Amino acid sequence: MIISMTGYGKGTCRVQEFEVSAEVRSLNHRFLDVSVKMPKQLENKETAVRELVKKYLTRGRISISFVLRQDAGSPIGLALNEQVVDGYVALLEALRERAKIEAPLSIDHLLTFSDLFTQDNNDDYSDSAWEAMEKAIDNALAELNAMRLREGEEIQKDVHHRVVLISNMVAEIESLSKGRSKIEFDKQYQRIQTLLDTNELDESRLEMEVALLAERIDVTEECIRLKSHNTVFLESIAQAEPAGRKLNFLLQEMNREANTIGAKASDAEIAHLVVKIKEEIEKLREQVQNIE
Repeated sequence: MIISMTGYGKGTCRVQEFEVSAEVRSLNHRFLDVSVKMPKQLENKETAVRELVKKYLTRGRISISFVLRQDAGSPIGLALNEQVVDGYVALLEALRERAKIEAPLSIDHLLTFSDLFTQDNNDDYSDSAWEAMEKAIDNALAELNAMRLREGEEIQKDVHHRVVLISNMVAEIESLSKGRSKIEFDKQYQRIQTLLDTNELDESRLEMEVALLAERIDVTEECIRLKSHNTVFLESIAQAEPAGRKLNFLLQEMNREANTIGAKASDAEIAHLVVKIKEEIEKLREQVQNIE
């Protein structure tokens, strides 16, 4: 089973006076890279959010954001950091006097600092808000995975089609190679026969010529290995566990065998088929980059 690494999910949940909306975006990445923007009031829950993500995802660049809303008149979950505020006021007043600024200090000057407030240790607030957030992110991740599965199904159809194309072309190469081997052998035989007629070839030279001929024209082993890689590839995309890394490795091996066949081929038709196989492998590589 193929799962795409790109997708989007959104979830919303309301618990008591809290409503939380969560958005999750996923892009392809070699590893699991999670970026979370938490509401100030629930920053201490970031680790818990990351653990939730790991239950759903194993690879991808994941971006998560939240919007926390509360009913009017309910506690906001923040407390004034009085010591920090007093410190900033003293610093700003000293700066104003030092720079001989006549304008009085205003609240706008203080709001440029980010640590004026601390999280209120209100367990009821924290528990209710976190319950809403947990359900919202869970819903968003479920929606994200549903989208990734749908896209994965389309990718699976495409890669299956391309692997079958490659297998068909390998079968053509095997057929052409058998016929070409006979033609090439006859040509080389005539060449060797000519050398024998002129008494220029000894036994060791004959063995060397035959060995070189066999190595140069035989692509049987490469075709067998390439077909084996194709079979494993199709089996891998049908399995339940993520296969992205395994498929990347198989494509490297498939490309290596195709290169070897191309290097041995002296037949134009076989060379053309090898080019087409490598084109399909490259298209597969592009698709596999987006597979978990």
